[in-house]
Amino acid sequence: MTARYENLFRKLKEKNEGAFVPFVVVGDPDIETSVEIMSTLIENGADALELGIPFSDPGSDGPVIQVSDHRAITAGVTPPMCFEAIKRIRDKYPETPIGLLMYVNLVYAPGIDKFYRTAAESGVDSILVADVPVVMYEFGNDPWKECAEKYGIDQIFIAPPNASDYVLEAVAKYSRGYTYLLSRAGVTGTGMAAHRPVAHVMDILRKNNSAPCLLGFGISEPEQVRAAIKDGADGAISGSAVVKIIEENLGDHKKLMSELASFTRAMKDATRA
Repeated sequence: MTARYENLFRKLKEKNEGAFVPFVVVGDPDIETSVEIMSTLIENGADALELGIPFSDPGSDGPVIQVSDHRAITAGVTPPMCFEAIKRIRDKYPETPIGLLMYVNLVYAPGIDKFYRTAAESGVDSILVADVPVVMYEFGNDPWKECAEKYGIDQIFIAPPNASDYVLEAVAKYSRGYTYLLSRAGVTGTGMAAHRPVAHVMDILRKNNSAPCLLGFGISEPEQVRAAIKDGADGAISGSAVVKIIEENLGDHKKLMSELASFTRAMKDATRA
């Protein structure tokens, strides 16, 4: 676990709070607005950021985030531009954990070693590659594990509600920084309600000393954040609901920032309930 995640969860525990972590696609709708969006989220209570790099086929994401990827790609945003934007946020907020949630093609394009090195140099703390299973870490000389350790990147893995005990034990063993706990199987989206954390999943993760668990998929309302924390999660991740605010306010910059600020404050307040 990097120092930023470790420090964050320690401080939150001392205050009896959970973490609120919003997700956005870097470069949506353009780089400059995206940097301002990320700053607005942090300034209004986001404990960490989870960020996507625009990709043409984000298979684990629902339509709202797919359109967000498309907007950024249409605007000409590239991975190097994303890392420059992330570096700007890192320089401005040196203590805030920053994680990537993205797809394997984006890593393979420059090569695993180069991607992880660039991420580390940009100030990224963690990487979750949605289409790389945790079992890859079970093999010796695995390049993912090697590069993560080489560059001090926390590798994040997903704990789905329908996973076998073997997979959950592996997730607990190999996830660093935090564990991404799915509220349900499927893709992201606000139209599908989140379920509460599965007791069996949480039990196995805790028994195997997992990193702190953040509940994601379908988290769009403060009450869902409260329920997640009440049921044992260490916090919640909200993606589609945040991206939807961007989509609905593309023509009104001032309203966009105001709506993002209000949403973030409400979701963060729910972590204190």
